[in-house]
This record gives sequence, structure tokens and C-alpha cells, in this order.
Amino acid sequence: MASLLLALAAFTTGLYAGFLVCFLIGIMPGLKPLPDDQFAAAMRSFNEKVPGPAFLVLFLGVIVFPVAALVVPVDGRTSAEGGLVAGALACAVLSHLVTVSGNIPLNSALAASEGGDDSAARRAFESRWNTFHRIRTVLSTGAFALLVAAAV
Repeated sequence: MASLLLALAAFTTGLYAGFLVCFLIGIMPGLKPLPDDQFAAAMRSFNEKVPGPAFLVLFLGVIVFPVAALVVPVDGRTSAEGGLVAGALACAVLSHLVTVSGNIPLNSALAASEGGDDSAARRAFESRWNTFHRIRTVLSTGAFALLVAAAV
């Protein structure tokens, strides 16, 4: 059971980190040259569609599975392995805190600006959102690396 939980922790965290990396290296650079109205419309659409059931499984899984992997007793687990899982959990929690306190409020503000000045909305959104996104991407990728290290 413990091996399965660790595998699920690594799997969901890897998928979540990969999703964030795709935004970092592909989607946001692809949106950068768009005019303000198209950029704002695209981001509003992403922000409406992303938090669906599949995303929520990943978003919650990156917390639930490492916690479960830590609390299920494992014969032969070293303190180093437990430390790696705990470190991964800490990174995941910090990433979620960045998301909840940084990215989501910016997403909400962008949504609320619909029908207004898209240039001003983009100026208030893009740079700050990207900064928060880089932080959460690094944290989530770190969590994945720590879980892989714990598993091997």
C-alpha cells in the first residue's frame, strides 16, 4: 500500500508540475505577442476551463497522496526517504499557497475586468501572474523531484 501511495504521489505531482511547465514554456510565451484584448480573452477562457474535475484531482492529489504516503507505516523506510516525502509535501503546500494567494486573486480580477480596459487589465495581471506562476512551477517541480528520489 505504501509503495502505491508513493507512486500515486509522484504520478499526480509529476502531471501537475508538467501542466505548470507547459504554461511556463509554451502557453504564456505563445500568448505574449497577442493584442491585449485577445490575451485577456484567452486567459479568461483558461481560467474558466482549467479548474475542472481532472485538474482538481491533480491539485488535491499533490497534497493528499504525499500525506497518505507519510502516514501509512512502512517497514524499512529510512528517515531520509521520509524526509524526501515530507520535503515534497512542503513544496506542494507552498505551491498551493502561491496559487491561492497570488494566481487565483489575479485570475478573479481579470475576470471582473471583462468589458473594461483590456490593456489596463493585462498590465495589472500578466507580469505578476507570471512571477507567481514561476514560483509555483519551481516548487511543484521540486516536489516531483523529491518524490522520485524517495521512490528510488
